[in-house]
Amino acid sequence: MTNFRSESLDRLFEAILRLESVDECYNFFEDVCTINEVQDMAQRFDVALLLDEGRNYQSISKEVNVSTATISRVSRCLNYGSGGYRSAIEKLKASEEKK
Repeated sequence: MTNFRSESLDRLFEAILRLESVDECYNFFEDVCTINEVQDMAQRFDVALLLDEGRNYQSISKEVNVSTATISRVSRCLNYGSGGYRSAIEKLKASEEKK
């Protein structure tokens, strides 16, 4: 996705990387996104986590209340995308193991 990259997005991502707590993230994302946008991102990440656990589409659809089309898109990104979901899931797992 070379067309996706830009100086503006670099600045945004650098700012996000410098947030130091969940509360700071809530404050930032509440200002930058609509509540629905943030909730949609959270739902997609929940779908990725459940797919990673080996759950099937029907159980994920019921649990997360998303369409199978959304699950399919997340699955495609999880398995054939840029590795963003995979990296985030692995880092989350590693941090949970340290607790």
